[in-house]
Amino acid sequence: MIDRGRVRRYRTHVQQLDRESGTLADTAVLDLGAQETGPDGALWALAVRGVDTAAAEPDLVWLWTLRGAPHCYRRADLAEVAAAVAPWSDEDAAKRIFDAAKPLKAAGIPILEALDTVAGRMRDLVTAPMVKGDVSGGLNKILPEAYQRFCRSCDAVHLYEMPFRLAAVRAGLELEAHTSPPVLRPVPGFAVADSFADRLDPIRAYLHLCGPATGKEVAEYLDSPVKEVKARWPEDAVEVEIKTEDGPERRWILAGDEAALRGAEAHGTRLLGPYDLFLQVRDRATLVGDPVRAKALWPVLGRPGAILVDGRIAGLWRPRKSGKRFTVAVDPWRTLHGNERMAVAEQAERLAAFRGLALTGVDYSR
Repeated sequence: MIDRGRVRRYRTHVQQLDRESGTLADTAVLDLGAQETGPDGALWALAVRGVDTAAAEPDLVWLWTLRGAPHCYRRADLAEVAAAVAPWSDEDAAKRIFDAAKPLKAAGIPILEALDTVAGRMRDLVTAPMVKGDVSGGLNKILPEAYQRFCRSCDAVHLYEMPFRLAAVRAGLELEAHTSPPVLRPVPGFAVADSFADRLDPIRAYLHLCGPATGKEVAEYLDSPVKEVKARWPEDAVEVEIKTEDGPERRWILAGDEAALRGAEAHGTRLLGPYDLFLQVRDRATLVGDPVRAKALWPVLGRPGAILVDGRIAGLWRPRKSGKRFTVAVDPWRTLHGNERMAVAEQAERLAAFRGLALTGVDYSR
């Protein structure tokens, strides 16, 4: 039976949070996508995995993909990623677009057909870089009522958000990096690939990078129905038992990763961004068993980052910028000893340099 500590160490190692240097080609999280949310998003996720992001950025692409969130991928994988993240069926697509499915069904419009319709209109409309609001306004003029909703906060009619986001990659539109509001632009010569490499299969990638996991956890990560995930469950997934406070739990991992799981070790200290893949898993109790601490790490709004020490979360951190002062506020969950504090300080210096700032200091709450 595998204990939770070994699961955490396996994920730390397989997600390469214990290495000092790497390239885009060998950075595994790019197979599933590095989420771009907040200033310490995708590029910081790559930086803490040893990637020289300044040199690598031209070879990256940002897309709205899983859960409608912006993710970063290798540009060379773009066509295959578009195929890998596409909904598998009308039922899957309906789950992914939430309440937008109801009016489409009522109008007798199949969901995949609707996504293709939106994508076609977006492709015609966005022939040069275009701000999201202008794209939405243009679509509002040409798409029928079933595609649109009244937004009370704006007192205006908009296209439903999730069909808009999920159709963008089908239309061959990428996001200009670091733009707010988002700017979309066409990818020259884009076409969705007919197939994709196994490593880009989101089910396999989740089991590899975030396993062991259940079908329900994978489905929650993808926003897909459980039965759709189980219908595409990898033949080489093997069952393992995880030791929990409530007794053994059955989960699955790729057969090729089982030996690494059972012998997992991980060392090093990292300041993980709030939406780092390590923190995006759907079995949060594996990372944080204390409900109070879990609530602090994953609040509804304003998530902090996490301090990862040797494969275990040892506290929270938040950036503090005031004028030219940049500090990292640390809320440790246990006593951090001399070498550990030095490692946190080194990572804070790394974060400040990543942001193009000088570190003023590291402030501990206790």
